[in-house]
Amino acid sequence: MAHGEKLISINIEDEMKSAYIDYSMSVIVSRALPDVRDGLKPVHRRVLFGMHELGVRSNSSHKKSARIVGEVLGKYHPHGDTSVYDAMVRMAQEWSLRYMLVDGQGNFGSVDGDSPAAMRYTEAKMRKIADDMMADIDKDTVDHALNFDDTIEEPTVLPTRVPGLLINGASGIAVGMATNMPPHNLSEVVDGIHAYIDDSDIDVEGLMEHVKAPDFPTGGTIYGYDGVREAFKTGRGRVVMRGKAVFEEVQGRECLVVTEIPYQVNKADMIKKTADLVNEKKIEGISAIRDESDRNGMRIVYILKRDAIPNIVLNTLYKYTALQSSFSVNNIALVNGRPEMLNLKDMIHHFVEHRHEVVVRRTKYELRKAEERAHILEGLIIASDNIDEVIALIRASSNADEAREKLMERFKLTEIQAKAIVEMRLRQLTGLEQDKLRSEYDDLMKTIEDLKDILDKKERRMQIIKDELQEIKDKYGDERRSVIEYAGGDMSIEDMIPNEKVVITISHAGYIKRTPLTEYKTQNRGGVGQKASTTRNEDFLEDMFVGTNHQYMIFFTQKGRCFWMRVFEIPEGSKTSKGRAIQNLINIEPDDKVKAFICTQDLKDEDYINSHYVIMATKKGQVKKTSLEQYSRPRINGINAITIKEDDELLEAKLTTGDSEIMLAVKSGKCIRFEESKTRPMGRSASGVRGIRLADEKTDEVVGMVVVNNNDSDILVVSENGYGKRSSLEDYRMTNRGGKGVKTISVTSKTGELVAIKNVTDDDDLMIINKSGIAIRLSVENLRVMGRATQGVRLINLKGDDAIAAVAKVKQDEDNVEELEHEAEIEEDQSKKAMENLGTDVENDSEE
Repeated sequence: MAHGEKLISINIEDEMKSAYIDYSMSVIVSRALPDVRDGLKPVHRRVLFGMHELGVRSNSSHKKSARIVGEVLGKYHPHGDTSVYDAMVRMAQEWSLRYMLVDGQGNFGSVDGDSPAAMRYTEAKMRKIADDMMADIDKDTVDHALNFDDTIEEPTVLPTRVPGLLINGASGIAVGMATNMPPHNLSEVVDGIHAYIDDSDIDVEGLMEHVKAPDFPTGGTIYGYDGVREAFKTGRGRVVMRGKAVFEEVQGRECLVVTEIPYQVNKADMIKKTADLVNEKKIEGISAIRDESDRNGMRIVYILKRDAIPNIVLNTLYKYTALQSSFSVNNIALVNGRPEMLNLKDMIHHFVEHRHEVVVRRTKYELRKAEERAHILEGLIIASDNIDEVIALIRASSNADEAREKLMERFKLTEIQAKAIVEMRLRQLTGLEQDKLRSEYDDLMKTIEDLKDILDKKERRMQIIKDELQEIKDKYGDERRSVIEYAGGDMSIEDMIPNEKVVITISHAGYIKRTPLTEYKTQNRGGVGQKASTTRNEDFLEDMFVGTNHQYMIFFTQKGRCFWMRVFEIPEGSKTSKGRAIQNLINIEPDDKVKAFICTQDLKDEDYINSHYVIMATKKGQVKKTSLEQYSRPRINGINAITIKEDDELLEAKLTTGDSEIMLAVKSGKCIRFEESKTRPMGRSASGVRGIRLADEKTDEVVGMVVVNNNDSDILVVSENGYGKRSSLEDYRMTNRGGKGVKTISVTSKTGELVAIKNVTDDDDLMIINKSGIAIRLSVENLRVMGRATQGVRLINLKGDDAIAAVAKVKQDEDNVEELEHEAEIEEDQSKKAMENLGTDVENDSEE
């Protein structure tokens, strides 16, 4: 041991404790966590301040990154050069920061995880928004502290006009804690801060009307709102993000095209892992994956197999790949040097407090400078008023110090004023310069008064903060990139979608679309009409009705499954577009087929769902009545609507009010008419009761069901050899359910078996399709009403062995839209009246 040294024994446990606490506090305070005021960690703040001091601002040219990194390392940040360069690179990546702070030139990496070029190759400068984070730093607005070797001062926080923490978020792992804050939209954040300034008692719910949800730089969809609400209220929450995917037809193949991916997802990794899952047969339905991304944007193409159902493939990708991922919000930031968990209001409050302090300090600085200048001007004005005496006095002095003392004594001036007079230039003796002095002095006095007023009134300071923020919003504000899908939350997407009237059209081959009603109303009456829809070969519009965006569509399949959709979820198309196959919109099995659909009002309306029923009929003559209430809780993969027995399938489903009449017709030419009330309501899993007895269980089957609500329509039946007949409803007597029914058409070898039954009026058209693919359209008004038991008349001439495949009732396109709209309104009124009557019946019952 060297001379003069001594050993002090220390308990190793105590030493470890204190050393580890010192280390962890250092990591928490000066490395991993952002400051709540400017949203920056020390390394980012030092990079920006180093660039500012170096002069590489937004209005200058780019400088080598190595030069900037060297400046920051040598002066402020004594750590590895990669830590500084990586921090600077991240601030220049458009997929990392919602509002980039550095303008990079060269290779700064990619969303595929490629690393940036070495710092000796790249160049950088500050962006305009970073200049606004530095605004007024030279006006004593923030505290400065000595750097690591006590030679230069650096700011402890930036005087930022931009709410950095909210708009860009932050992530970092400290010791014993971590932070993960999502970015938000600048325009929304500024609106939220304005609302807070106007009413500091505003709650988080009130702020959420302005700041709706995080807004990620990579766009995508925020799926579900509960996690967002939780994060805003408590500072912790889980935000589910989904990529943006659309269906496209590329070279005759159905494709799934992804144009936006979730935040912080590596595109190349995502594609590789998806390809692995496809190879392992964990994801079915994808035949190839192509990455077609270029400088114009992202485009990942999943080419689907011919038998794949796009919706199912998309949901599988969401389930098994990073196309759906979650962002765990953990809002921990430094408040007065201590880590704190913050909710939305806390973050806004601390930012406003910081801005308020900056405005106060800046105003005091400007006031001090203005008063100092005014003080000098007072002296110069005194001198210019007595210029001859001043000149004589200075000429008589042997040196400058003597001149100063004589001036101070003669004119009662301070040392500063006397010094300014002695140093005054000769040109300031001109008359013009003297006028300038006086006008500058007057302006300064007004400025001083104004600055004192700002310091006296808090309202003015708050207004300044608001005005400066509005300026930031006007300069850098933009539209949201991340779409919010409010599924699963209390607030629904309906609040975002206007409940306007739309025309829903469904073609015979199962193509569906919705079109705004306004698109049909642009044509003058008496016109020849416009082409209503482009359909595939041998396809035509079978159903056309007016609904509203907030109504519900329920689809029933032949296997007895039931699927559910909001009208606004039906793809929008123009009048001339083909629409999308229903099969692609719902998760239906490949060997199943949509057979029926109904459009209903609000399924959350208790009275409505309890006063309406769904009547279903199967090919084997079963009928089933179920309360609409049973179908008001949908699932993404559908629910069972009816249990279908072996060799049977669902044929029709209709919405009724409980007091309709049901008609069923069978192949052998019989038809039954009975009251709906003869069928009691059953649960979803029931298979129903007998509606009509078949002539032969093996060969006979039901061909159609008609629900009659009023007696002003006729019954039309068509047989397979092209014969048809229109009879009056009265011809069919009312019988009990489950009987054989009465003859509806005389079935002979000439007519062939019955294929369809429809209820029609003169306003309807009939579309008849042959097995050979020929379609013919007839007007119902050309068919006369005839007796029930006759053979009917020939509707269509068939060649050879051809037969009728299907018969559909068709609305008369646009001319019918206004009538449809009228019908929709009448229906709505009727259901409202039914509600009212229901209410009065209940009251009467209770009185009895």
